[in-house]
Amino acid sequence: MLLFEHRLAERGCLLLWLLPSVLRAQSSGEARPRPTLCQQSPTKVSCKEAGLRKFPKELGQGIKYLELSNNFIQNLSGSHMPVFRQLEYLDLCFNQLEAVSDTTLAQLPQLRSLLLGSNHLDRNYQANGRAFHLLRNIEVLDLSANNLESHMASWYVSNLTRLRMLDLSGNKMTRLLAGIFWSTPRLRELDLSNNYIMEIEEGAFEALKELEVVNLALNSLHCISGFSLTQLRVLNLSHNALELFMSEEGAESCLLQVLDLSHNRLLYFPELPRAYYLTHLNLSNNLIASLLPGSHHPEEFVLHYKEMARFNRTWHPLAGVRHIDLSSNQLQLFPFTFFHSLGSLQSLSLAMNCLQDVARESLASGMEASNHSPMLPERATLSMRSLDLHGNAIRVLPRWFFNSLPQLETINLGSNSLQPCGSRGADQGGNLGGGSHVPAQGGTCTPFYNMPRLRHLSLYKNNITRLDPYTFNQTSLLSLDLSGNKELFMPKEALAGLEFSLQELSLRDNQMDDSKAELPCLDTLRVLDLSGNNLSLLPAGLSCSPLESLDVRNNNLPTLEKPSLTSWSHSLKDVFVAGNPFSCCSLAWLDTLWVAGVGVRDLDEALCTYRDESRNFSAKITSSPWWLCPRPKGAGSLALLVVMMSLLFLISGACCLLKKGQKSLGCAGLQSNRVGVFPHHPKTEEPAETKPANSVTKV
Repeated sequence: MLLFEHRLAERGCLLLWLLPSVLRAQSSGEARPRPTLCQQSPTKVSCKEAGLRKFPKELGQGIKYLELSNNFIQNLSGSHMPVFRQLEYLDLCFNQLEAVSDTTLAQLPQLRSLLLGSNHLDRNYQANGRAFHLLRNIEVLDLSANNLESHMASWYVSNLTRLRMLDLSGNKMTRLLAGIFWSTPRLRELDLSNNYIMEIEEGAFEALKELEVVNLALNSLHCISGFSLTQLRVLNLSHNALELFMSEEGAESCLLQVLDLSHNRLLYFPELPRAYYLTHLNLSNNLIASLLPGSHHPEEFVLHYKEMARFNRTWHPLAGVRHIDLSSNQLQLFPFTFFHSLGSLQSLSLAMNCLQDVARESLASGMEASNHSPMLPERATLSMRSLDLHGNAIRVLPRWFFNSLPQLETINLGSNSLQPCGSRGADQGGNLGGGSHVPAQGGTCTPFYNMPRLRHLSLYKNNITRLDPYTFNQTSLLSLDLSGNKELFMPKEALAGLEFSLQELSLRDNQMDDSKAELPCLDTLRVLDLSGNNLSLLPAGLSCSPLESLDVRNNNLPTLEKPSLTSWSHSLKDVFVAGNPFSCCSLAWLDTLWVAGVGVRDLDEALCTYRDESRNFSAKITSSPWWLCPRPKGAGSLALLVVMMSLLFLISGACCLLKKGQKSLGCAGLQSNRVGVFPHHPKTEEPAETKPANSVTKV
């Protein structure tokens, strides 16, 4: 024992003596290096997130594509670079790069794309910039998120004559200097977003005759005047502080297609150049209060600029524009006059404004004011197919409003104060234009019948309390949203006329009880949302609908009726049922769904209830306590018999284990360790096969 302890002590001393040398070896790099986690093909190598701290040396020749992003490389230099003379693409984003040597870049003559985003190139920028002057063939350069100030960025790009795409986003630039892009005349795409740019000096873009895409979003620009980028196709000025946007007087037509001026402080519609090719215009989240000529903004909002002295708010026709977003402004009147000249307009959003009414005379008077030929309002039409008016305070839309939109297919009127009108119905004549509830100019309801092109209608949260018969007659809707109208009363005749067209219906969060939700036989209904109501029964008439998705969450349903489930067995795919007081002892409907292969998407959240003596308890449906459910007469004797037989099997098994080497008559019938829960019906059994004396029957 003493000898063992002595040897153990010697080994402990030896280990302690070796430990400093091991640590010195690791600190001096003598430890075996870990292999780099690179994926390599003949011309492409990816070492993304490989833990590299230096440029890799062990890569072969002929590589054209090299990805080194998300590593810890600080310096781009070394004599080993000649092996990369064929390199065309180099990605060093998300490293710690702060130094780039000229000798390194001089050995990359074929380099076309250099991505250096999210590094520290603000350090040593003068030496790095001189090295960049050797990038004669570079076409794509990413310098984003490098803490570059305006003069640093200008120095980096001062000699890149073949550059086509430049990303300077996420830096600290405060102004664009007049000569910043003189050395990059072939630039096509420029990203300056997410900087602090407050000023663009005159002539900053003058040399960029091929520029097509500019992103100036998320800066601090207050005024754009003298817009002269006639070759530009996409311009993003969103999330600035713009209060004025105007082009030069007599400016020539431009090629602009997409203009985003959202999230600014514009008081008026921008004075755009002759943008005949403009298709998408985003003016959402501004302070525009009117689009009509001669209107004035409240003085407390007006900020004066010297350019406003010549701002006469004359705008050139936008005949080609197809999509306009004016949501979240301060418009109070639907500007029919303004949009009448937009012959190609397909979708318009005026959501989240202050619209209350639509004035019929505004169309005629506006045309006279703009020197258009006189035309009756009933004949003046717009070509829109999609209109979003949700989040306003509209009380009524007259019939002539829809007559002026003959191509309308989709309209969102959610969160307003509209009450739909009823119509006569097909049994009282085919001409529904003069129905029994047709609103006059000062009517109180809005007609949604006899609109053959309308396909999608949303009336959620309009405080609608009742739908009259034939509300949507001769309007072949595919989807209808009536959700959020509390205590809505909807008789069966309300949806008459939609039996062969309606595919999606939402009655969510209406707090409707069984007497207020009646549905006709909708032969094409695929999606139905009945969640958030007080239903204890599914509405009659649903059994003839080929439902694919059904949502009945948060109702008072104790069960789902088997006839309806059976009728949907070949169509139903998804069901949502949580939030109902299902009975744990009546879950046959769940078995029916499972047999049909229907997915109960929220089964883990669904609960059921059972009664124990005088109290009610809840449990998850997936683990419902079926043994507490009432049993039919005679079930108690049956359960006792099952328990007795189970005990008998257990005792017999114990005897078999005690008599391992003996053959017992009581063991001959034990072939499984399962405990039966139903009585065993004796059958004529064949004699058991004789087993060796030393065999053991498993229990």
